[in-house]
Amino acid sequence: MKDEMIGNVKLNYACYAGEDLYTDGAVEDEILEIVKKYPRSEYNRVIAERKSWPVLYHLSHIRGNILRQLPMTGDEHVLEVGAGCGAITTTIAQKAKKVTCIDLSRKRSMINAYKNQDLDHIEIMVGNFEDVEKTLTEQFDVITLIGVFEYAAYYIHTDDPYPDFLRMLLKHLKPGGKIVVAIENRLGFKYFAGCREDHLGTFFEGIEGYPNKEGIQTFSKKEWLQILEQCQVSDYTFYYPYPDYKFPMTIFSDKYLPKKEELNNNYQNFDRDRMILFNDDKVYQSLLENDLFPEFSNSYLIEIRKGEEA
Repeated sequence: MKDEMIGNVKLNYACYAGEDLYTDGAVEDEILEIVKKYPRSEYNRVIAERKSWPVLYHLSHIRGNILRQLPMTGDEHVLEVGAGCGAITTTIAQKAKKVTCIDLSRKRSMINAYKNQDLDHIEIMVGNFEDVEKTLTEQFDVITLIGVFEYAAYYIHTDDPYPDFLRMLLKHLKPGGKIVVAIENRLGFKYFAGCREDHLGTFFEGIEGYPNKEGIQTFSKKEWLQILEQCQVSDYTFYYPYPDYKFPMTIFSDKYLPKKEELNNNYQNFDRDRMILFNDDKVYQSLLENDLFPEFSNSYLIEIRKGEEA
């Protein structure tokens, strides 16, 4: 398949197998129709009219909050792994000199391209990550994985896909560069409080250790520390998006943990019905009093840095 230009955005099909192996079905056609018809400035109005979780999830500008605070000079070349429909691509492109996206799905990549067709420094490489990775010839200043790392077992075909995925990415990172990961916490507060596991839609799946082994896995803070140690990474920072990384309104850190009055958005759950098993506000207060907020944060934003001498 020949490469394609949508506005100023290039879609590179050198590694595309010819069919999309991952799709959310008809809703992607709806979103593609929206981004073809409306500019980004109209998305909030469309979201309000459609009242649809997928439309909100893929088109809301709030999604970009997860990287809006990331310090960048404007000269960086960023690799966005698993760019999907471009929920984060616009924010990255507004901060970087060049953005190279990778995504398995042609339809999702087309949505991304139409969303950002006015920007002339984005290239989307369509194909499986393992295939595209072999063609990468340069190192990047920043590599982002926003809601991607948990799927590593699907496209890294090794005995230990999660550390191997991180090692693979570190090879493509410049000395002094950073990898930025956003992911749910397996032991996130909301899962104890009655929310379904984000990927599988079942109650308590992650906090019970994924007994059904569906190939998707998130990690607790302790488990993340073990992965980082396996990959010989010693320079990293954990941040705590609240209420989660998908629609973050505040991003806390170990230098600034939340105060009681700052955790005031505990019942938000747009995608699925949830149970209410206890008073979320009172339990959060107990966690804060016992310095346990980092362990039970609903999501993590992890900045992994590569030394200058690497």
